Amino acid sequence: MTPTLSPRVRPLLVMAAAGAIVATSIGVWAQQAPKPENLIRWRQSAYQVVAWNTGRIKASVDGSYNKDEVIKAANTIAALANTGLGTLFVPGTETGKGWHDTSVKPALFTDAKRVAELQASFTKEANELAKLALTGDAAAVKEQHGKLTRTCKACHDDFRNSN
Repeated sequence: MTPTLSPRVRPLLVMAAAGAIVATSIGVWAQQAPKPENLIRWRQSAYQVVAWNTGRIKASVDGSYNKDEVIKAANTIAALANTGLGTLFVPGTETGKGWHDTSVKPALFTDAKRVAELQASFTKEANELAKLALTGDAAAVKEQHGKLTRTCKACHDDFRNSN
């Protein structure tokens, strides 16, 4: 026979169990949280890959257009844009060194609304570039590439120190 709990005790047990789960989760996260220098290194690496692929597209639209190379580069940028790169910008990474000293301005960590706007714009333009790359329309890709790089510049203007 299962014992019956009083209606006053049940909520207390549920809250205690929920509290234990939260406390355990926080403890596990704290033990597994990446070091700030790793977060800085990962975001520096991700944005270097974006820059390299943006350059590949620019070389193609300004020179001899290579649809296959543009598709590869655009898909890489879109894939990175959709990974949630913003999660690599956590408090504690305003300063420090990854592969090199971080160039992020402290304002990035206090202006969540603007950061979200810029991230959404970057993701939108990156996805549109990947879609247009499939068409092989060099003029459309060039125009969209410009839109994408303007989102990069906007973020750099607001949140990146020039070194």
